[in-house]
Amino acid sequence: MAIRIYVTMQALPGKGPELVKLRASRHAEVRKDPGCEQFDLFQNTEDPDQLLLVERWTDEASLQAHYALNRPQIGVELRAGSGKQERYVIE
Repeated sequence: MAIRIYVTMQALPGKGPELVKLRASRHAEVRKDPGCEQFDLFQNTEDPDQLLLVERWTDEASLQAHYALNRPQIGVELRAGSGKQERYVIE
């Protein structure tokens, strides 16, 4: 059963483009994780400081393996708050 995750995040004023650029290499790295089907960061066209991370994992085990890698956060200093995560199951 696949898992889809949506994470909304807000960059500090004027820092959205910088945050997207800073995270790009990490996202390319995560896409190579076993079970990762999607790991993309989208930037809002009306508010470039509003971002949406969209993830898709083949199953819970692959997602947990990804979490277990415990990679350091990138760009935290450019974010306004911690963001919000929503998880959905795909049958």
